Amino acid sequence: MKPGLLWCALIALALCSSVSAQWPAHQAAGVPRTADGKVDLNAPAPRTADGKPDLSGIWMARPGIEFNPPADRPPLANFGHAGIGMKGDLPFQPWARELQKKRASEYSKENPDGLCLPESLLQLHLDPQPLKVVQTPAAIYIIYETNYGLRTIFMDGRTLPPQGAPQPFWYGYSVGRWDGDTLVVETNNYRGDGWLDARGSPITEAATFTERFRRVNYGQLDIEFTLNDPKAYTRPFTVRVDQRLMADGSDLIEYICHENQQFMKKVKVD
Repeated sequence: MKPGLLWCALIALALCSSVSAQWPAHQAAGVPRTADGKVDLNAPAPRTADGKPDLSGIWMARPGIEFNPPADRPPLANFGHAGIGMKGDLPFQPWARELQKKRASEYSKENPDGLCLPESLLQLHLDPQPLKVVQTPAAIYIIYETNYGLRTIFMDGRTLPPQGAPQPFWYGYSVGRWDGDTLVVETNNYRGDGWLDARGSPITEAATFTERFRRVNYGQLDIEFTLNDPKAYTRPFTVRVDQRLMADGSDLIEYICHENQQFMKKVKVD
């Protein structure tokens, strides 16, 4: 099977298993509803006690390709596709391009996600499994169903640690601030062996990420994702992710990746 077809099949399988395995739906209290009792996804975004947009909820990336993208917005990212939705391809440094080609030619067999390791921040935004945002004044927590990941975005006014100073993290070190109704998150000190996307585009320890979260309405979360990694790419670039609310009581389920890693069992030799 060609790599592209293989990834399509894997993504479809993951999406189907995730959606069908959620908690049984129940009608959540305190949410806006239409006359027929359905959640009003077009209602205004909720706000916290201090007036900031409340990003809390269970979210999942909207799949598919955007055929008529807004002219004034970054391209919509696509999971595993060449260029992540950008025209042409990513602005690779020569070595990074060769590494991406090599990983793709090997059917992405070393993808951290397939080895039960954390995905990159962009992969997590695009993963066909939901995530849960828990918003507090001091920190925002993002819980990822995939590999049971937990990310902390500190909102207490601290600054990012110097690049290269602390131990690098799988999810990096993240601090956030409000720019009007937009949450701006900056992340650095990321591990240098991560994958940006499912086809093996690399990320190095020099990478810094900037994410801009905006809750458009009750049911839509718009994320602009900018990567600046001068070791791997000739310039920074930005893509957009469209997250949709999973309404009426859906929640995360436990995800124990190693339960199904059959290849890790010892082979019995007679």
